Amino acid sequence: MFTRRRAPLREKITLITGANGEVGHGLIEHLAATRSAADVVVLDLRGLDEAMRGKVNRVIVGDILDNELINLLLNEYEIETIIHLAALLSTHSEFNPETAHRVNVQGTLNLLKLAIEQGKSRGSPVKFIFPSSIAVYGLPDAETKARAGAVKEQEYLYPITMYGCNKLYCEHLGRYYAQYYQQLSAMPSMGVDFRCVRFPGLISANTMPTGGTSDYAPEMLHAAVQGKHYACFVSEEAQIPFMVMPDAIKSLLLLERAPQNMLNHYIYNVSSFSLTAGEIAERVRASFAGADITFDPDPARAAIVESWPRDIDDAAARAEWGWQPEYDADRSFEEYLIPTVRAIYAK
Repeated sequence: MFTRRRAPLREKITLITGANGEVGHGLIEHLAATRSAADVVVLDLRGLDEAMRGKVNRVIVGDILDNELINLLLNEYEIETIIHLAALLSTHSEFNPETAHRVNVQGTLNLLKLAIEQGKSRGSPVKFIFPSSIAVYGLPDAETKARAGAVKEQEYLYPITMYGCNKLYCEHLGRYYAQYYQQLSAMPSMGVDFRCVRFPGLISANTMPTGGTSDYAPEMLHAAVQGKHYACFVSEEAQIPFMVMPDAIKSLLLLERAPQNMLNHYIYNVSSFSLTAGEIAERVRASFAGADITFDPDPARAAIVESWPRDIDDAAARAEWGWQPEYDADRSFEEYLIPTVRAIYAK
């Protein structure tokens, strides 16, 4: 008698794209402490730092634009959660806007389609955690910015950068794939469990700034500890909200763990504190005697920062999934940024 061979079970995993940055490293550290390493597969164009490799199941060196790679993931794994960090960031996107669109939009679309197909095969929606950005906002002038105060998720969505346009469009794609995908089909898909965190400016003590549009804050710190002059590319009065890296990682994990029945939105602002560039400079000068910080605004880069809100309203995240930053401005500088930067350069 012919016996049909049973197909092997696929491994259940969490997939992290763009995992070799600091957010990815932080997520891997936290997941490794709470889940088996066998549960995490990472994908990055650069691979993964050697020190992190023992904390994950597999490291895939590849491109989210590679359809063959997407098919491999579909066939080889049962993906329960996708944490999609891979992106071409803001400043680089302005120099290469078409490339940014391919990476940031088509790459996200590829992964949303992967999530849809995975949902069909596993019988339940895949969680899709998507970090967005303050860059989705665009306020027209200083008067409007001052009047707007803490901006809500649905307000002033007129980005002036390719990165902001990409992120805003991908937020809409996520909402579409979650709620409306193939809505005219006789058998509509169950959709994706899409969850988006809209970050303010992120400040890290552990990695060197790479010229991002909000990197003037960490650039001040790294220049001061090295005794170097720093000319800030925005004015002293420029003000946007910020968050330190530990809180960024915390917010992604909190949202990932939240029960779906508690969530009433797809996109959530998260924030911690809002300071002017001048206030950041004063904190750095107070911690590093002789810190040489001046202000020489670059018109183009400063205009981008000025188009972002002074603050963002994260009431929905606080109410629905318990968001609360651990680091306010004082604790961010006194307990995380200053001592960590000092320790790095002391080595």
